[in-house]
Amino acid sequence: MHKTRRTILLAVLAALAIGLLPVLTGAGACNSNGTRFFVPAPDKDAVQQIHSLIKQHNLKAASMIDGMTDKGHAVWLTGGTAVEVKKQVRETMRQARWQRAEPVFAVYNIPGRDCAGYSAGGALDAASYAAWIDGVAKGIGAGKAVVILEPDSLGLLPQTDCGSTVFTDADRYAELSGALDRLNQLGNVSVYLDATHSNWLGVDKISTRLITAGIARAAGFFLDASNYQYTTNLVQYGTWISKCIANGVSDCANIYWNGGPPTWVGVSMSPFGQWSDTATDPALNTAAINTRQAGYVGTTHFVIDTSRNGQGMWDYRGSYPDAGTAQDWCNAPNRGTGIAPTTNTGNPLVDAYLWVKVPGESDGQCTRGTAGPADPEWGLTDPVAGEWFPQMALQLAQNANPPLK
Repeated sequence: MHKTRRTILLAVLAALAIGLLPVLTGAGACNSNGTRFFVPAPDKDAVQQIHSLIKQHNLKAASMIDGMTDKGHAVWLTGGTAVEVKKQVRETMRQARWQRAEPVFAVYNIPGRDCAGYSAGGALDAASYAAWIDGVAKGIGAGKAVVILEPDSLGLLPQTDCGSTVFTDADRYAELSGALDRLNQLGNVSVYLDATHSNWLGVDKISTRLITAGIARAAGFFLDASNYQYTTNLVQYGTWISKCIANGVSDCANIYWNGGPPTWVGVSMSPFGQWSDTATDPALNTAAINTRQAGYVGTTHFVIDTSRNGQGMWDYRGSYPDAGTAQDWCNAPNRGTGIAPTTNTGNPLVDAYLWVKVPGESDGQCTRGTAGPADPEWGLTDPVAGEWFPQMALQLAQNANPPLK
């Protein structure tokens, strides 16, 4: 955080604590290592939470929430007309120029979005989507930006798994390819395609989908959007995907079987721990996979959403029989923010760690297999998707790894 902003914040906190000021206002851009990413204004309910914490004399918690909201994160584009989204994007670009920062846009409006889940919706048809994407492109104009193109769009294939009649697999690939080509016309936009995460699809399967969607024409792919997988595991997974794309999908590493030389005995990789070549737990050991791919070289780059993965994946085991009933992706408890947005990743294939998900915003009204409406993990009815979830926000800030600054 800028020293000036921190000084102002502390002054405001002190003033609020003694009742001199009615509200906390203002949000400024903070320097990331490397590229400076745009910091949108904080959610009004986040500001209200900070104000409430100060009134309760909990200045430490208020400062933590402030430290979380002052990091660069994606601006989500989720609907509206082509004219409306162009206006929204153009205004974001204007604000980003004022901050001398680069905006990150999460473009999330493809037909059949989220398979009728909590974030269901999207454009009515391919023509409407193409026109809407054109509005996004016109809003960006001559500026520089990162585009996270349609989270879950490749993960939620084939269409028969989705159960939706809104699109076919061919429709989805055509829509993604068309959006990619339109945004590439700008020449100053880095577009990344959906590659799910390290606890979702096998490397061969997602690599095939990326190739079909046009990964060769993209800046790369993105991982872990709105999820919680360990950064270490995602770097391994992304590297395997990159190698798979470059060397063919016939002999790709697979997270569902980590066997290889010298014994060729393997098990499924577990998300409940950090992977390495030296892990003593066979379900966390990557040595055999990396030995199998030792001669392969990856060239496709990727970015990772680290907005909520500081504590890794929630271990629901013992409370729920499987991830489906646990809804392990939905408002997971006891999580924390991860590495702050930066382009200094120390890995030549990893272009950036980004905060794609806005930490503190709800994933939806999770019921975890119960009749609801209360979420049994939180003991309350969760806010609808995209709304501020103060209890979860505070946990994310308190459990941040590394700690928020």
